[in-house]
Amino acid sequence: MLHVRRSFMVLCDRCSVLVFYTAACFALIHSCRGQSEVIGPLQPVVALIGDDIILPCNLDPVMDAFDMAVEWARSDLDPRFVLVWRDGVDLESKKHPSYTRRTSLFTDELKNGNISLKISKVKLSDEGTYKCFVPELNKHTTVQLVVGAASSPAAEINSTISSRVVLQCESAGWYPEPELLWLDGEGNLLSAGPTETLRGPDDLYTVSSRVTVEKRHSNNITCRVQQRNTNQSRETHIHVPGTFNDYIIDVNKRETSLTVKIQRRDIVKSAKRRKKRVLVLSYYQL
Repeated sequence: MLHVRRSFMVLCDRCSVLVFYTAACFALIHSCRGQSEVIGPLQPVVALIGDDIILPCNLDPVMDAFDMAVEWARSDLDPRFVLVWRDGVDLESKKHPSYTRRTSLFTDELKNGNISLKISKVKLSDEGTYKCFVPELNKHTTVQLVVGAASSPAAEINSTISSRVVLQCESAGWYPEPELLWLDGEGNLLSAGPTETLRGPDDLYTVSSRVTVEKRHSNNITCRVQQRNTNQSRETHIHVPGTFNDYIIDVNKRETSLTVKIQRRDIVKSAKRRKKRVLVLSYYQL
C-alpha cells in the first residue's frame, strides 16, 4: 500500500512538472507573438480612380498570420469593416456594401506576415484612413489613402487682337482641385487671368483659363494642369503663328529676275497672280 502511494505521488509530481512546462511553452509562444508589431507605410498611399491599389501592412518580426484574425476598417463607415479574415476565410458578409468583392488579402503571403489589403477599381469614396488590426496581438497601424483623378487639357486660339492672340485652355475630370499654369517656350510662367473652377455632381473639377500673348518669334505656349497632393501633371502645347504679311510685286516691270528676301523661319503661305499684273506673296512671320 505504501509502495502504491509513493508511486502515485511520483506520478503527480511528474504531471505537475509536465503541466508547468506546457504552461511555460504557451506563455513563451504568447510572449513571442506579442513581440510582433503591425507595420504600415509612413507616407500616404496615392491612387487614381479606377486603379487597383495595395495598402501595405506587415507583421514584424515575421509570423504566420493565416490562422489569425485580421481586420481592415474605416471608422467613418457603418458598418466599419472593409475586410474581415477569420479562420482562413474572407468574410464578405461583414464588409461595408461599397467594398463587396473589391477587397482581398494575399492569402499566399499570410504565412510571411503580409496582411496588406488590395482594393480593386478604386473609387473617389475610398479615400480615407484605414486601420489594419490583429486582435490576437491587440496591435494595429493606420494607412492613409489619397484618391485622385487627372486628364489631359485642351488648348486653342480663342481670338486675335491686332498683334496679340488670346489662348484658352480647359481640363475636366480632376480631383482634388488642380491648378492651371501657362508657360512660354523657355518655361517661364506667364501672367494669365484668374482660373475658372467648376465642381460637378461627381465631385470632379473642371478648370479653364485664358492668356493673351504677343505674336512673336518662336511663340510656343504650354498649358499645364497639376495637382501636388497626388503628384499628377498633364500638359498640352500650342504654337502661335506670327503676323501675316503680303508682298506685292509688279510683274510688268522689265527686271529679268526678282528676289524677295524672306526671313529664314518664314513660311510661304500663297503665291498667285492678280489681273495678270501683280504677284502676291503671302507668308506668316514667326
